[in-house]
Amino acid sequence: MADIGSDHAYLPIYLLERGIITGGVAGELNEGPFRGAERNVRARGYADRLAVRRGNGLAVVEPGEVDVITVAGMGGGTIREILAAGVEKLAGVQRLVLSPQGDSDGLRRWLLGQGWMIIAEDLLIEDDKLYEIIVWERGAMEITDPMAYEFGPLLLASKHPLLVARIDYEVGKIDRAIRQIEKAGADAAERVAALTARKHQLEEVKQRVS
Repeated sequence: MADIGSDHAYLPIYLLERGIITGGVAGELNEGPFRGAERNVRARGYADRLAVRRGNGLAVVEPGEVDVITVAGMGGGTIREILAAGVEKLAGVQRLVLSPQGDSDGLRRWLLGQGWMIIAEDLLIEDDKLYEIIVWERGAMEITDPMAYEFGPLLLASKHPLLVARIDYEVGKIDRAIRQIEKAGADAAERVAALTARKHQLEEVKQRVS
């Protein structure tokens, strides 16, 4: 596997220690984390199985070199840009494991258009922060519910228990935005109407999954 934006290579090291992967690439652009990844890999004796490479996005791998690519801790737009910029490196890749921090809607739309399908989705909370994980494999998938792009077709279908928390978070942002507009006394009736419509839309989704 290749872990893009691997930071200190904790994920591939974890997977190697548990025998989940046989080898991999830890790719990191920034100097500090890159050096930290090198130290961690050497300290655990994995230098022969885990290559630490410095580079931007998929530049650290060659076509056909890895079976699985993971990208976590970045915005969905950034993940989409990384995959699009190195799309030729996806040759031979069987699975993508992605954890977008926002804009999962755009990421889902792009990957579905590129011939990938979602095989698993999950949500988890750690240190009061919500994380989304989407697993992709090659194949065709059709989504007819526009809200499924944002909240995940499999998460909605399973009524994942953390969807309510995610929706409440989005509703809270809308409520704060409306209060700020009203407090400023701004003439923004159209903006308030749009935010209110969005809030109603989210509340309808919440009713579906509650």
